[in-house]
Amino acid sequence: MINIKENEQLNMLNHSCAHLLAHAIKNLFPHALFWVGPVIDNGFYYDMDLGKDTILEEDLERIELEMKRISKENLPIIREELSKSVALEMFKNDSYKIDLIKKLADDEIITIYRQGDFADLCRGPHVRYTSNIKHFKLLKVSGAYFEGDSSKQVLQRIYGICFETKEELTNYLNLIEEAKKRDHRKLGRELDLFMMSEYGPGFPFWLPKGLILRKQLEEYWFFEHEKAGYQFIQTPIMLNKELWEISGHWFNYKENMYTSKIDDREFAIKPMNCPGGILVYKNNLHSYKDFPLRVGELGLVHRHEASGALSGLFRVRNFTQDDAHIYLTEDMIENELLDLFKLFDRVYKKFGLNYYVELSTMPEKHIGDPLTWEKAEKALANVATKMGIDLKINPGDGAFYGPKLDFQLTDSLGRVWQCGTIQLDMNLPERFDLTYINEQGEKVRPVMIHRTVYGSIERFIGILIEHYAGAFPTWLAPVQVTLIPVNNELHLEYVNMVAEELKKHHIRVEIDKRDEKLGLKIRNSQMNKTPYLLVLGDKEMTDKNVNVRRYGETNNESMSLNEFINKIK
Repeated sequence: MINIKENEQLNMLNHSCAHLLAHAIKNLFPHALFWVGPVIDNGFYYDMDLGKDTILEEDLERIELEMKRISKENLPIIREELSKSVALEMFKNDSYKIDLIKKLADDEIITIYRQGDFADLCRGPHVRYTSNIKHFKLLKVSGAYFEGDSSKQVLQRIYGICFETKEELTNYLNLIEEAKKRDHRKLGRELDLFMMSEYGPGFPFWLPKGLILRKQLEEYWFFEHEKAGYQFIQTPIMLNKELWEISGHWFNYKENMYTSKIDDREFAIKPMNCPGGILVYKNNLHSYKDFPLRVGELGLVHRHEASGALSGLFRVRNFTQDDAHIYLTEDMIENELLDLFKLFDRVYKKFGLNYYVELSTMPEKHIGDPLTWEKAEKALANVATKMGIDLKINPGDGAFYGPKLDFQLTDSLGRVWQCGTIQLDMNLPERFDLTYINEQGEKVRPVMIHRTVYGSIERFIGILIEHYAGAFPTWLAPVQVTLIPVNNELHLEYVNMVAEELKKHHIRVEIDKRDEKLGLKIRNSQMNKTPYLLVLGDKEMTDKNVNVRRYGETNNESMSLNEFINKIK
C-alpha cells in the first residue's frame, strides 16, 4: 500500500484536496471555522468547528458533489505572501487560524493559497488548478480534540484520499473493502478468539481458541530463542517507585503508569520489563566470559492509554512484550546485531511478512548525554549498512533511554505495521551501576540491547488475523481438523475413533455432531476457516479411510488415516 506522505506528487495532490474539502464545507456551512488539514500516510483529514451543525457519514456524498462542482470550475490556485499583521487582520474572525498565526515569529512571512473566494493558511505546495483534483473520496467523519487536548473543544474531522487516476482510486477503495472484511475485531468475534468487556476497557480476554493460537506463537518464540542461545526469566508485575525513579520511567513516563500504595510505599505496575530484567542481572556477578548474555521474558506490561485511542488488539492497556535483554561488550555489538537481524528475518518469513527498517534517533525528552546517543546511533546504522539494508531515518522517535531500529512489517494487503525493535542502550547500565569483570579483572560497564520480535503478542495476533483473513496456516490454527459424521447414529462412532487417533498425534480436532443438515455443517466449517474438513460416512467407515477437503478448495481427496496424519504433520 502506497504511503501518501512519502510520495511527493500524491502528497501535494492530497494537500490540495484537503483545501478543496474546506472550500466545499465553507460553501455549505458558511459559519465553519477550520483548524488544520494535514496529509497523512493514507490520505488527508481536516479538523473543523461547525458550531451546532453535525456532519454524519451520509452527508459526505453531498460534500463530495460540492467538491466536484468546484473542481470543474477550474479555479487557479494562487500562492500569496502576507506579513503576520496582515494575516491576523485577514483571519480576525477565525479563532483557530488566529491561534496558529500567533505561534509564528513576528518577522515570519506567512503564505496562503487562494482558489476563487476561498483562502487558507498553508506552506504548500499545491497543484495549479482545482480541475487537477478529480479522483477523490471522503472516507469517514469522526471527532478530534482541539490540539489533541481532551480538556479542549471537540472538532469534527473528515478523512479523505485523492489519486491522480480513477483506476488508482478504485483499487484503493477495493483494498479498503477487503481490509474491512479482515478487521481483526470482526473476525475475532466470528472465530471466537478474544473478547472485550466494558468492565475492563483495553484489557483483552482470551477465549479457548484464541488462547491456543497465542500458545502456538509462544511455543514458536521459545523454540527459535532456545536455538539462538537465550535464557528465560519472569519478573514481578509490580515494583517499588524507587526502581522506576532509577530507570527514569517515573519522571519520563509516569502519566502512562498505574500506581498503588502497599504498606505506605508507592508501587507501580510495570509499563516495561527492562528494570525487572536489570535486577535479575544484578543478582549475580558477571564476567566477560558470560557474554553475550541473552535473557528473554514474555512479560505482561500495563500502560494507561487514552480511552479514545483503544482499538481491538492494536491498542490495549495490557499486553505481553516478547522482550529480551542482551548484555555484551562494545566489540561484540556488531556480531550480535547481525545475529539479531537473522533471527528477525527467520521469524517474519515464517509468517510470510516482508519488512523494512527505520532508525529512530534521540527524542527531545531523553536521558544520557548527546555524545553517547550519537555513538549508539552510529553503531546501529553501521550494522544496517553492512547488512545491505537501506535504513529510513525517523528523527526524534527513539526511546527515552536509547536509539532504536524499528522493523516495519508489510502484510498481504501491503499495509505497514511496526513490530520488532532493537534498542541499543548505553544509559541504563550507567543508571543502575551495571558491571562485569573484564579480562584485566576490572569492573566495567556492559552495553545493553533491548529487543522484541513480535513487539506485543496481542498486537501481533491482530496483525496475523488480518494478514491471513482468519485462515491461519495449519500449524497455527486453533482447530486444525473439523470432523463431520454424515449420520450421527451410523457414523459417529467411527468419527470418534478417527478423532482419538488424530489427538494421539497432537492434532487439534473438533467434531460437529449437531443435529443439523450436512450442507449447513460444511458451510460452518468453511466460515470457521478450519484448514481441513473430513466428512465421514458409509464408504469411509467401510474402507477405513477419510475424505479430505482443504480450506478454500472444492475438491475432496480420499486417503488412509495414516496418510492424512502424515500430510498434516
